[in-house]
Amino acid sequence: MSKSAGCCKRFLHYAFDYETPKTLVIPSLGVGFVFRFTQFLVVMYVVGYVCVVQKAYQDTDTVISTVTTKVKGFAFTNTSDTEPRFWDVADYIIPPQGDHSFFVLTNMVVTPKQVQSRCPELPSPSTICVDDCNCVEGHSDPRGNGIQTGLCENYSTTARTCEVLSWCPLEIDTKLPEHALLAAAENFTVLIKNSITYPKFNFHRRNILPHVNSSYLKRCEFSRLTDPHCPIFRLKDIVSEAGEDFQDMAVKGGILGILIDWSCDLDWWAGECLPKYSFRRLDNKHPVNNVAPGYNFRFAKYYKTADGEETRTLIKAYGIRFDVIVFGTVPVVADWFLVTCSRKRDLYSRHKTTHLTEDADSASVRDFSPSLSLMNLISTD
Repeated sequence: MSKSAGCCKRFLHYAFDYETPKTLVIPSLGVGFVFRFTQFLVVMYVVGYVCVVQKAYQDTDTVISTVTTKVKGFAFTNTSDTEPRFWDVADYIIPPQGDHSFFVLTNMVVTPKQVQSRCPELPSPSTICVDDCNCVEGHSDPRGNGIQTGLCENYSTTARTCEVLSWCPLEIDTKLPEHALLAAAENFTVLIKNSITYPKFNFHRRNILPHVNSSYLKRCEFSRLTDPHCPIFRLKDIVSEAGEDFQDMAVKGGILGILIDWSCDLDWWAGECLPKYSFRRLDNKHPVNNVAPGYNFRFAKYYKTADGEETRTLIKAYGIRFDVIVFGTVPVVADWFLVTCSRKRDLYSRHKTTHLTEDADSASVRDFSPSLSLMNLISTD
């Protein structure tokens, strides 16, 4: 046989010879124990940690949510600084209620009958003057109250300050009532309407549950023990569950979070997917360095006098802003489990697969995945 023929034969044997694994049984208890113990550890990791703890067999989706709120309640105030006044929701919900937050007025500093005029600035290191040379015409300090006219005027019998063009008389916000003006706000209630969707699984829920009707809403009030699914909350209870005292917080205001958790496990009965409420204070409240505490803003109500002069009442509003925060994830059993274990695995596989069909003139794709709901398969299986 020639050398070339031998090389060709060896190549053919190398390319086409069939190989099969051969098992060698070693009758050793020590080696066998190590082998089985290693297998046991792998199985425990896959089953115990990956499947049970991490739930790697599940698919997840994050929530899409919408929230609306409606506050109800009334109050009456009668103090030496203000005229007797009845307050309803149009007075103390400022600005009008939004989708994910609402503000409830609890305290305020009122400066009535302001007109655009000239008046001495409030005393501070930057506004105290001796004569006109200390004041710069046209200068405005963002921390001040107006635009300087260049004149130094008497603010009181003991102090002189630069005159400003502003709304006069100027607001003195250091005279904040020690007790909340609208202390009755603790008994106001808020109805929270929340709808959520997990789009991947076409799963929808509302925090107003199917059994709830109008008569129930008129009498129910959220209680973690007796009525945990009522969507109507008393403001005092919200603040209390956040670990705060309503009357103390109402003096200078603050920000509270109403947290709605929609984390559900759809491996179990979907009817048990219910909202879980919790509450916490969101603004910083440092026990020592409590600079600029609480929550406040200013707004004004404008009027015209009989002779046509514009006036306004300036209100520095203190109160509690409630932010409704919705979150959650929902896991369901993964596709491989349906394809493997579901009685409708063949139907699911056909609808999940896309087949390519090539013709002589054109190529088209037939998609056998119409809108088939994964949740429908789970519920009907």
